[in-house]
Amino acid sequence: MERKIIFSPPDITEEEIEAVAEALRSGWITTGPRTKELEKEIAAYVGSKKAVCLNSATAAEECNLRALGIGEGDEVIVPAYTYTASASAAIHVGAKVVFADILHDRPELDPEQVEKLITPKTKAVIPVDIAGIPCDYKKIYEVVDKKRDMFTPGGNNDSGKKIQKALYRIAVVADGAHSFGASREGVMSGSLADFTSFSFHAVKNFTTAEGGASVWKDFEGVDNEELYHFFQLLSLHGQSKDALAKNKLGGWEYDIIEPFYKCNMTDVCAAIGLIQMKRYASLLERRREIIGKYDAVMDELGVGHLTHYSGEYESSGHLYIIRIPGADDAKRREIIVRMEEMGVPCNVHYKPLPMMSAYKKLGFDIKNYPNAYAYYENAITLPLHTKLSDEDVEFICESFKKVIKGEA
Repeated sequence: MERKIIFSPPDITEEEIEAVAEALRSGWITTGPRTKELEKEIAAYVGSKKAVCLNSATAAEECNLRALGIGEGDEVIVPAYTYTASASAAIHVGAKVVFADILHDRPELDPEQVEKLITPKTKAVIPVDIAGIPCDYKKIYEVVDKKRDMFTPGGNNDSGKKIQKALYRIAVVADGAHSFGASREGVMSGSLADFTSFSFHAVKNFTTAEGGASVWKDFEGVDNEELYHFFQLLSLHGQSKDALAKNKLGGWEYDIIEPFYKCNMTDVCAAIGLIQMKRYASLLERRREIIGKYDAVMDELGVGHLTHYSGEYESSGHLYIIRIPGADDAKRREIIVRMEEMGVPCNVHYKPLPMMSAYKKLGFDIKNYPNAYAYYENAITLPLHTKLSDEDVEFICESFKKVIKGEA
């Protein structure tokens, strides 16, 4: 029988299915006790005082920026090499996106580029933990600390005014969509940046089907309970009570504080997440095993790959990105087709945003981001997920060897 690999299926067991069924039977399927419990577990896992579960990482990043009071007239620096959500969240709040190039040897925001792009209007930098590898946040912090004299606290709401004044520098707002479970120098992703957004989408290591979460550090003079409540307002129409609070005896009345947004997580989704939390350590370990097998093959073939585990950091092992030596875009596409013909679907993470129509319309040109284009030009993402058997991994490796050696 011909083997056919699936690129990125969710790892769902009967335990998650039963948990969802229990949530449905409970009669409480929107934001409720399961969501609140998942928030507590996420906060404890990443080392933050609070976590807010939302319907996506995009919503989480947008809420992070809104909590910082960032909006019209402000600038946000984003890597050119990332998925659109990293930039679109800044656009949603009315800020101007400023793209920075990546390092020449890996898809990580270049601190030197960031330093050159900072202006008095810059209010946030968004490093992106591509593939689950946490960025070097120390270098990013060194840059924003160095530029403190250019920073004037602002903020278009009370939360933003307090936090910007407390920081008195540009905020570091991590896009940790890939890095839930990663760490750097023993510090978990979620405690590395001022604010972090996580993705729990179906293709992520940890899933709630659709979903995400916001976490943040402690800020001097900012009450975490108040900040948590502000996130609740942002995610549920500015309503002063969520459904759980309204359900208490005599608790029907509520107020609308501001005409905000709708991006809360449901208990049906949280039910999946609570089981995933129980399984997550073993899921991360399995990813590490697969990456070890891939690394051995790539090193044998002389194919470049990201380093997921080092003395400095531990990746979440979300994506396995390789670079074909000497290949141009045409050759890379040919390899992907050959792999697919053999039953191994591959992908590319990512086509730089300045190459996308939406960002071209905003005036961006890929020529200004040579490292981003060079990385993209010969990058391929191999399947990496916990539904792969050892036999599947061996099949992927052997197929890749044949394609690279011209035997297929």
